[in-house]
Amino acid sequence: MMTNIISPLRKTLLAASIALCLSSNLSAAETPEAGANKPLPLQEIRQFTDVYAAVKAFYVDEKQTGDRQLLENALAGMLSALDPHSAFLDKEAFEELKEGTEGEFGGLGLEVTMDASGVLVIAPIDDTPAARAGIRAGDIIVKIDDQATRAMTLSENVKLMRGKPKTKIHLIVARKGEDKPLNFTITRDIIKVQSVKMKELKDGIAYIRISQFQEHTANDLAKYLIELKKKNHLKGLVLDLRNDPGGLLNAAVGVVATFIGENEVVVSTKGRTPEANRSFKTRPSDYLNYNQDPDDDWVARVPKEVKTMPMVVLINAASASASEIVSGALQDHKRAKIIGQQSFGKGSVQTVLPLRPLDGGEPTTGIKLTTSRYYTPSGRSIQAKGISPDIEIADTAEGNYATFNIREADLAHHLKSEEEKKAFEKKQKEENKKQAKDTEQPQVRYFFGDDNDFPLQQAVKILKGEKYLTGFEPKSNKDTKKSAALTEKNKQKH
Repeated sequence: MMTNIISPLRKTLLAASIALCLSSNLSAAETPEAGANKPLPLQEIRQFTDVYAAVKAFYVDEKQTGDRQLLENALAGMLSALDPHSAFLDKEAFEELKEGTEGEFGGLGLEVTMDASGVLVIAPIDDTPAARAGIRAGDIIVKIDDQATRAMTLSENVKLMRGKPKTKIHLIVARKGEDKPLNFTITRDIIKVQSVKMKELKDGIAYIRISQFQEHTANDLAKYLIELKKKNHLKGLVLDLRNDPGGLLNAAVGVVATFIGENEVVVSTKGRTPEANRSFKTRPSDYLNYNQDPDDDWVARVPKEVKTMPMVVLINAASASASEIVSGALQDHKRAKIIGQQSFGKGSVQTVLPLRPLDGGEPTTGIKLTTSRYYTPSGRSIQAKGISPDIEIADTAEGNYATFNIREADLAHHLKSEEEKKAFEKKQKEENKKQAKDTEQPQVRYFFGDDNDFPLQQAVKILKGEKYLTGFEPKSNKDTKKSAALTEKNKQKH
């Protein structure tokens, strides 16, 4: 998901855990004019100062009553109560925001958000300590090194999970389908995220996985496609966005621009201010990085055959934000078949507003504030809804992993309109009934893109016009034995 950080001197697009990047000129001093002429709420301010004075005078631990600490805690509380994605960014969080787009940072390799039950895992990042340890999308981290996550802010939890490489951390995790909490001891490492991976399949079909949308994602994708064209390996493409939590908006626009014509709408945003209302199209001005040389635009060099070749996009419940922008745009433009499961439903835009330091100089803290919703080219809002696949395919031939069924609408205080609320509540009741009937966990486990990847197998069949399975078919004894054999084979392999 994505966020935007705006400097007084330049616009810089950066990624956050689960936010949407939006380029604008709004600064911390330029609040919406709607609130400019309203009188200050003096009674509420007096109440705040009374509480502040009481804490300073009477709180038992004087070390925790420093002015800066109390005020930052007040800001954090005010923002976190708005929705799951608005937050105060202290110095460390502000720096960490920048690291996410560069593809290298220290920690476990998790995209997370805060939930009423603890820290919710949106997705483990491919090839990281968390993914290798077996942390899954939908897991709830209950404790970090014996500290309860519910008692801390998201920023505080993230700080605990980050640390020096080669140091260990202990997590207690709650997981759907498991009666007891799970214990994980994981060794931290430098996280180097390879945003785009490519694999050549049989019959001229290519498999490309995007695990996160970063500064170089669109260019890397374009280079792969140019290479495949040279090999005459462009008869069909499977684009895998499963467990992709998002990233930079301009990267998402660049990916869509790779597959459809120029100057087509990819996504639009609507909010309270003029800066929050705009459309992003498949044009260099909307997908190039702010400091990128136009001569380094590989998207513009992609062969024309890429715009028309058969294409399938894989999504699941952990595909969020930028992933949903890409899949929604390709679906609306009828450019690709979307298969898999309904996506996460993160359709709000966060803007990072740097806060001017009291002593002048460059900002070192800021706030991440939800400023608008985004819409697909046809005008669909996916907030708390997600992108519905054209063809629903289960995680395995045995059905879905229950742990993947956590979405934006399950988060406390998630953003919604009254119409969205009524529609979703009705759908949620239906889904709950469906999930209640399916309590068995599928046995087969695989890594995205490997030989046992069931949705990928079906995607290839769809591209070739062959009969495919959905994973919801009645199971026979023969299927059960085959599944058990595959499980044993997978264990030996990995």
